[in-house]
Amino acid sequence: MFLQKLSLINFKNCREAEFIFSEKINCFIGNNGVGKTNILDAIYYLSFCKSYFNSIDSQNILHSESFFSIHGTYMKNGDSTDLISCILEQNKRKRFKLNKKEYNRLSDHIGLFPLVMISPYDRDLINEGSDIRRKFIDGVISQFDKTYLDNLIKYNKSLEQRNALLKRFAENNFFDSEAIEIWNEQLIKYGNLIYIQRNDFLSDFVPIFKDYFEFLTSHLKIDSNISETVNIEYDSQLKDNDFRNLLENNLQKDRMLKYSTIGTHKDDLVFTIGDYPMKKFGSQGQQKSFVIAIKLAQFEYTKKMKGFKPVLLFDDIFDKLDNLRVEQLIKLVSNNSFGQVFITDTQRERIEKVFHTVKIDHKIFQILNGKSIEISDI
Repeated sequence: MFLQKLSLINFKNCREAEFIFSEKINCFIGNNGVGKTNILDAIYYLSFCKSYFNSIDSQNILHSESFFSIHGTYMKNGDSTDLISCILEQNKRKRFKLNKKEYNRLSDHIGLFPLVMISPYDRDLINEGSDIRRKFIDGVISQFDKTYLDNLIKYNKSLEQRNALLKRFAENNFFDSEAIEIWNEQLIKYGNLIYIQRNDFLSDFVPIFKDYFEFLTSHLKIDSNISETVNIEYDSQLKDNDFRNLLENNLQKDRMLKYSTIGTHKDDLVFTIGDYPMKKFGSQGQQKSFVIAIKLAQFEYTKKMKGFKPVLLFDDIFDKLDNLRVEQLIKLVSNNSFGQVFITDTQRERIEKVFHTVKIDHKIFQILNGKSIEISDI
């Protein structure tokens, strides 16, 4: 599977653009702020029905315009094509279509065209709160497991209803145990399934992640003060406790705080290096290698589950990486284990040097203020 053609109108800073891509590596080069990342975000839209960077769709419309459109043509198995369209008009519902047929539920599209994005914002996985890490694991599993996505949607709706009840009880100074029990049952049903699915996923995922981290750091000198051994651990209130008992034991606390304090919506991933928190003890280089390894493992695992190669996006990840690691990464994604790759970079010279060393089919596009020029003869 690869993205053959992309057409944009009024998307972010791009008034109009059309690209014909290589099925292997495509590079967008240009200064910061010219719109390279916006092109990757448009490709991300085609897989996830939303932006990677801004969840408010209307803010992705070019300033002073009334709509944006994204159209992508994908080639599958060398002989069939799929057309994906995303159109948003101001003050109207987003329309998302596959082969001109509009979806009733956007969730039905998730996973059909799997994609992995690697971005500087991924450092938030380490530095920000647990909700970022839950979104990551939920996003990975949802690409290959529709049942998981459905369970997650049902759990979150039940959580919303339970929280609304708790707030209403407090405001009106009354309590209905039977009403709260209805949503307890739903949380228990779907929460237990989510816990099992997350746990099973991480059991398979973590060894792949460790292998990629070792690959990325194998040429570096090991810091004598700290081991380079890394790990991802699943932290859940359900690990050694019965969900029903937890809800019952924390009911008074929930009533006082007016929201649900117990459940899989509180799960977290614990990142460590040498048995210490990566956030506090990992160097900048180790943290960057850590998140790149997570995303490469996501690619590998998704490929295994889907049976074909996801699209891979690298957004400005070469900054602050030494030249050896840049070349390592390009060589890695150039082999047959990887499919189509999109890369943004500010340094044309770095891209030129890499492709003089690594011989592989590629295209390079110069981006300037939302406009694109394909560069040949590099």
